[in-house]
Amino acid sequence: MVDSQVIDNRKAARFEIREVGFVQAVRKFIVIARGLPSCMNGQLVEFANGVAGLVMGFTEDKVQILVLGDSSQIRAGDEVYNKGKSLLLPVSDGFRGRVINSLCQPQDGLGPVVAEDYYPVFRMAPGVMDRVPVKETLETGNLILDAIIPIAKGQRQLLIGDRLTGKTTVAVDAIINQKGKNVVCIYCCIGKPYSSLVKVIDVFKEKETMPYTIVVTGVASVSTGEQFLAPFTACVLGEHFMYHGKDVLVIFDDLTKHAWIYRQISLLLERAPGREAYPGDIFYIHSQMVERAGYLKPELGGGSMTFLPIVEILQGDVTGYISTNLISMTDGQLYFSTALFNKGFKPPIDFGLSVSRIGNKAQWPVMKQLSKSLRLDYLQYRELVQMTQLRATGLAKDAFIKLKRGEVIDQLIVQGKNQPVSIEEQIIYLYALNKGALDKLSVNQIKGFRQDILRFVNQRHPEYCPRLREGKEFTDEIKQILEDSLKAYLTEITAR
Repeated sequence: MVDSQVIDNRKAARFEIREVGFVQAVRKFIVIARGLPSCMNGQLVEFANGVAGLVMGFTEDKVQILVLGDSSQIRAGDEVYNKGKSLLLPVSDGFRGRVINSLCQPQDGLGPVVAEDYYPVFRMAPGVMDRVPVKETLETGNLILDAIIPIAKGQRQLLIGDRLTGKTTVAVDAIINQKGKNVVCIYCCIGKPYSSLVKVIDVFKEKETMPYTIVVTGVASVSTGEQFLAPFTACVLGEHFMYHGKDVLVIFDDLTKHAWIYRQISLLLERAPGREAYPGDIFYIHSQMVERAGYLKPELGGGSMTFLPIVEILQGDVTGYISTNLISMTDGQLYFSTALFNKGFKPPIDFGLSVSRIGNKAQWPVMKQLSKSLRLDYLQYRELVQMTQLRATGLAKDAFIKLKRGEVIDQLIVQGKNQPVSIEEQIIYLYALNKGALDKLSVNQIKGFRQDILRFVNQRHPEYCPRLREGKEFTDEIKQILEDSLKAYLTEITAR
């Protein structure tokens, strides 16, 4: 009797209810199917060959399915199964340090990741009452950003510019700078060549950032469905950490290609094209996604998720449909100028067109105090350079002082690739700049100052960095440390 009951239980375990339909037509990566009357948008279906699909729309008798994999083996007449499941993705702390695809399947050969939970891909963003105002700065390691255009944890800051102007480099540097700061970073590659992704992963490995970084791959060589899902997968993984009290930084590289992918999908779904042939709901798709960033209240974990979406434009035109959409739904933008890049100013961020609407609320008080006139001083310098290009003599004394000060700022804010600078070191730069201590130094001496000054200050005052990070205020003690160190350093290099 017991044996027969065990056999019956085994048979019951294999019993499965599913709805069966049939493929009517295949349009590249879109499948039109019949016979799935109870399916819903966003549900997961499975084809007879095991490939998954995502329901993107339906009529009374047809279902439109986006193939999440290879569609070359799907033929008209094949069966398709609806098991009544929404698209859920596994989430886990074990994804840190891994390279995964849009379905959270490892791509690095390091074995499977054990799921701790499953999150829906298209979940609603936290409501206004679930959030708190931003209160902490995201340290990017870039003097232009940390001092002039600060970014707060929970903010959405757009990186916009022509191709090959350093947008990805700035985003990667921000990830490198999170080392030791208890921030989980997610780099999402969308529609880019595989070779570009390999270069970024090599930088992560070289700078030892992989232990706190997740790489989501949606490169151009994978299926269109996987490329479309990639940024949503990054959001899902980020939300897992955010709801567990962690700070998360997500890079979308880039959303222009994501819009191209969605345009292809929509046209094959026979949806009416709108401006620049994009469907009208591309705004909804992106706004729904970027709204998932924010700073949660303590009752929900108190974590934060910061987005740095990247958008590529053509010949400096920021009036395109996708770029204006994303500018309107983010909290500021960094505009990367090709003209500045060609002049050797790197990162080529245009101060006049770049803005951070909420970042200064979370900026360190000491940084805010020392950098309050930096943007204006530099913009005046750039205008003065243009005015005096044809005048070699006859400059007023005030104009000459502004030119010299601007040249010093130029030397301080131009940074090398993958060389982020800590805020403690940036404070020393700004203090020396405001005191006028660098005005009489040569270009080589300023470069030497940047390389040596933090080590010099730490040798004389090892308490400088911990006390500054603890208080973040420009106290008399911090001022005295900087004054003493700067005086000793200038005396030393003058005696050489």
